[in-house]
Amino acid sequence: MRIVADSGYDLSLEQIGDDKIDTLPLQLTLSGVSYRSGIDIQTEEFYQLLAKTEDMPTTSVPSPGEFLELYQEVAAQDPDILSIHISSGLSGTFNSARTAAEQMKNANITLVDTRTLSGEMGWQIEAAIRSLKAGKNIQETLATMAQVRDVSEMVFTLPDLSYLIHGGRISHLKGLLASLLGIKPIIGVDKSDGKYKDLVKSRTFKNAIKAIPKYMSEKFNEGTTLLTQVGHAGNPEGSELLKKVVEAVFDCHWLPDLSISPVLGAHTGRGLVGLVFAPLASMPDYAK
Repeated sequence: MRIVADSGYDLSLEQIGDDKIDTLPLQLTLSGVSYRSGIDIQTEEFYQLLAKTEDMPTTSVPSPGEFLELYQEVAAQDPDILSIHISSGLSGTFNSARTAAEQMKNANITLVDTRTLSGEMGWQIEAAIRSLKAGKNIQETLATMAQVRDVSEMVFTLPDLSYLIHGGRISHLKGLLASLLGIKPIIGVDKSDGKYKDLVKSRTFKNAIKAIPKYMSEKFNEGTTLLTQVGHAGNPEGSELLKKVVEAVFDCHWLPDLSISPVLGAHTGRGLVGLVFAPLASMPDYAK
């Protein structure tokens, strides 16, 4: 079985290793130039360009035809395909993939809406890779992915809400008021609908970072052993601060840091820092 995904996930090179993921790159446009995320433009280059322009990047949903072309290419090697996608609550990508899958007559395509994105989506993909490599069947693999989804959580904060407002990912009026008041929210993803949800508000960006372990403490006792991974959008200093304040409260098993991909950074701008976490004891064996 082959794994297909859109590029709405983030995984470190250490996590991917030699494993093959057939990825359809999502597209973004900045200053009139279109790029395939991770192909035509890499993470560091994107954030450097973003710092030099006042233009707002935009993203576009891949067409069913693009997915159909990829499915046909993969099916020529293996007709069994597990197709894993960014939350349908945040992107129309899953619907395009479903339309394409319905047209495939020579392949068995199993579609998964991860109901999340970035590093948390990456955790589900990594769990699927390990499960299939261990000889598990598709139903066992889907159960492993669902367990990862259910026990993990992703939160992030960012210094500038204008990108989320521009991209339509948060209410324009609500986001505008927050920006005018200087409020820095901690944002999560609601697993019921796969959309962003506002968790905590802080007055400064640094305080928002420091509030993340306090939010986590409402779920876990101090000293709980957690699997953890930080990600950032051109802000390694912020990610180091987040690691420091989280590991002061919990027993953290850190996965390699992530740089947020260009197509995701197009909706957040520079500066975002985030954390994916889950109780280590609750994670399936193929996801630790």
